[in-house]
Amino acid sequence: MEERRDRDRDRDSRGDRMGDMGGDMGGRGGRGGPGGKGGRGGPGGRRFGRRKVCRFCAEKVHYIDWKEVRILRSFVTEEGKIIPRRTTGNCSAHQRKLTRAIRRARTMALIPVAANHHR
Repeated sequence: MEERRDRDRDRDSRGDRMGDMGGDMGGRGGRGGPGGKGGRGGPGGRRFGRRKVCRFCAEKVHYIDWKEVRILRSFVTEEGKIIPRRTTGNCSAHQRKLTRAIRRARTMALIPVAANHHR
């Protein structure tokens, strides 16, 4: 038993583990594994971060007003794109209301539709 453990330890230090023997599995292209694209967990395995809470549910907001530009700007990127729900942590109902409010504010020219493109 002791002999097997020593042999495995030597093999691990040389890099002959089963995970390293696969063809193009390092960092790109492969499913799972160290450094690879691992499904929902992101690169390198599962990510356990703090769960995002909908800002509007926490504040018990029922109506997102399109005239409140200060709030709407925090949900729009510098390029003028609406930040997705998975990034902001909004619930689906409030994300739909937020999108509608941002589009109405764009129509009334309170928020720019897109950033100025300089070349």
